[in-house]
Amino acid sequence: MESEQLFHRGYYRNSYNSITSASSDEELLDGAGVIMDFQTSEDDNLLDGDTAVGTHYTMTNGGSINSSTHLLDLLDEPIPGVGTYDDFHTIDWVREKCKDRERHRRINSKKKESAWEMTKSLYDAWSGWLVVTLTGLASGALAGLIDIAADWMTDLKEGICLSALWYNHEQCCWGSNETTFEERDKCPQWKTWAELIIGQAEGPGSYIMNYIMYIFWALSFAFLAVSLVKVFAPYACGSGIPEIKTILSGFIIRGYLGKWTLMIKTVTLVLAVASGLSLGKEGPLVHVACCCGNIFSYLFPKYSTNEAKKREVLSAASAAGVSVAFGAPIGGVLFSLEEVSYYFPLKTLWRSFFAALVAAFVLRSINPFGNSRLVLFYVEYHTPWYLFELFPFILLGVFGGLWGAFFIRANIAWCRRRKSTKFGKYPVLEVIIVAAITAVIAFPNPYTRLNTSELIKELFTDCGPLESSSLCDYRNDMNASKIVDDIPDRPAGIGVYSAIWQLCLALIFKIIMTVFTFGIKVPSGLFIPSMAYYHHDWFIFKEWCEVGADCITPGLYAMVGAAACLGGVTRMTVSLVVIVFELTGGLEYIVPLMAAVMTSKWVGDAFGREGIYEAHIRLNGYPFLDAKEEFTHTTLAADVMRPRRNDPPLAVLTQDNMTVDDIENMINETSYNGFPVIMSKESQRLVGFALRRDLTIAIESARKKQEGIVGSSRVCFAQHTPSLPAESPRPLKLRSILDMSPFTVTDHTPMEIVVDIFRKLGLRQCLVTHNGRLLGIITKKDILRHMAQTANQDPASIMFN
Repeated sequence: MESEQLFHRGYYRNSYNSITSASSDEELLDGAGVIMDFQTSEDDNLLDGDTAVGTHYTMTNGGSINSSTHLLDLLDEPIPGVGTYDDFHTIDWVREKCKDRERHRRINSKKKESAWEMTKSLYDAWSGWLVVTLTGLASGALAGLIDIAADWMTDLKEGICLSALWYNHEQCCWGSNETTFEERDKCPQWKTWAELIIGQAEGPGSYIMNYIMYIFWALSFAFLAVSLVKVFAPYACGSGIPEIKTILSGFIIRGYLGKWTLMIKTVTLVLAVASGLSLGKEGPLVHVACCCGNIFSYLFPKYSTNEAKKREVLSAASAAGVSVAFGAPIGGVLFSLEEVSYYFPLKTLWRSFFAALVAAFVLRSINPFGNSRLVLFYVEYHTPWYLFELFPFILLGVFGGLWGAFFIRANIAWCRRRKSTKFGKYPVLEVIIVAAITAVIAFPNPYTRLNTSELIKELFTDCGPLESSSLCDYRNDMNASKIVDDIPDRPAGIGVYSAIWQLCLALIFKIIMTVFTFGIKVPSGLFIPSMAYYHHDWFIFKEWCEVGADCITPGLYAMVGAAACLGGVTRMTVSLVVIVFELTGGLEYIVPLMAAVMTSKWVGDAFGREGIYEAHIRLNGYPFLDAKEEFTHTTLAADVMRPRRNDPPLAVLTQDNMTVDDIENMINETSYNGFPVIMSKESQRLVGFALRRDLTIAIESARKKQEGIVGSSRVCFAQHTPSLPAESPRPLKLRSILDMSPFTVTDHTPMEIVVDIFRKLGLRQCLVTHNGRLLGIITKKDILRHMAQTANQDPASIMFN
């Protein structure tokens, strides 16, 4: 009965281990246990026929139905190490899904045997919810810690609280009775460095001393951050999102989500934000959350032994990261679905939602900003928007798309130059230079002196009677009978005009410095604040606004501009709109946000479809097939497969004609990560596929544990050992590590279909046959090289080293 069920599921009785030991260097998504074979027929008798190749697509899982070997017999004595992956290789999604299905079947068959087995079954069923709960708790706690520490260290550049050293500037003045409404940030307990060192609070000497101390602390924080990254955790640099996208697609980067990376990333993210560099903490918080998810997954065997299941946890963790970065749990789930996840089943959607909920709850409990909100720059707008405002919103979208296209090209050009010149060999010096330039230019301008979150808060917040910002410096006519908060109908004061000039300079400064900052060897996120300015005397608004009415909300324009710029850089759409309206609590502004974000995406796509994360993936040469890219060229599988003309023949193994020495020599003389197995050199009939790593481990294990295995022992991949002379050494059976259902296509299959299959199934390689005879192999790297050639790029320059 069991074998019949397995057959209907698409697995033949002896093919389990073949599926659980598939190939190695490229990439694989969920095949759901079904392998598509583009052959004329699966009947062996038809393989010799002249049926038109590539015209009849069949679904098969290979293998032999007549096998007498039971599926579970192959699992009685598994070879240690077989089925694991080397660093910088890609997982086999089909094998991992089969392993998980077999584990689940085994647990279900035993759970009625005893109370202990039932308890183990319940623990296994709930382990997914437990791991995402722990991930959410840790992500929220670390985000709160990072926010509090970054605020304190940012204020440390300007001064210190004498009454309590651990208070930042705002907290220091909370309990002071000497604070006035106009100068709410000044109190006796808070001392600037000029007051402490030279005893002057005002004057040129005070300004110069504060300037020097600001630069000193900025350089100290930047130097400490880059030194910690370089010495202890090189993977802690950058945003982390390009690598996480690659890891979620199945690539193995050992240590990238480890405990050292988590510790150093948490500490250096605080230092990098406090140093005043033009970067944010949003992307690195996703990396931090994924590190938590990876570490906690090792506590549960269901996830620690299965790379595909582990990536479901990482998808949920990335949702928790965005949830605490922006205070947007639903936006986090959509971000994970839209931007980073390669495989996102419905169960992962629910767990991502729960992880984002837990993380947001923990951060709200910590309340790091003292405003009972998840982020510093939470704002609420109650003024409705008007139809004529759609035009300036769309203009903001155009600006965002142009800015995004410019930023991606400029940043990638600089990063490529960094890689190809000597400058890239001195990351510490680069960080120090960028930090020094940023600090020297930023200090004189109050808007560039603020960190990113405070700047966004300043721009998003609407003017009211309690606001002391110079952006709200409107003249107040004491003789008028108007209400005090009727700001839009008052003329602008000197503070507003000076603030606009400072904001213009801040915008230019941020544009230039962000290009050079994103990608340096410190944790660096990307959140581009934009600015928008309205004055009620502008002709475009004057005809529409009634006298005395709150017609335009300047903070709303800043919010839409920020969303448009971030959309132009990342090419996010749905998740970005949800994140921004969760930030502002304004459901009525969804239409302006959608208009601006879609416009920015369209304008950006006109210059190139890649977002900043995809561009960095391509720059680093990771084997990532982006589903957003279109392949429109009319080539065939035979044009891309290896070996090409004038190449040496394909390295293959025969079913039962090779010795242990022959296989070891082939492994030593080649660098391939797997070898097709054929019946014989004459027939070239395909039998299966064996991984280099599995062959090496299996032979070493056999030499240690089995007597009589020597270099001249015959290696047999067939079910039945061929008859050998009596004096021959004991044969070595390696059928258990053979993938007897490798993915195959015919030589006339269009490459458009092959690329689509690689994307949707996450394949790492497929074999090319003609009437059942092996012709060659196509790996994921071959496809990436071919796509680079068709785009007139150098294929050798895009591969990961």
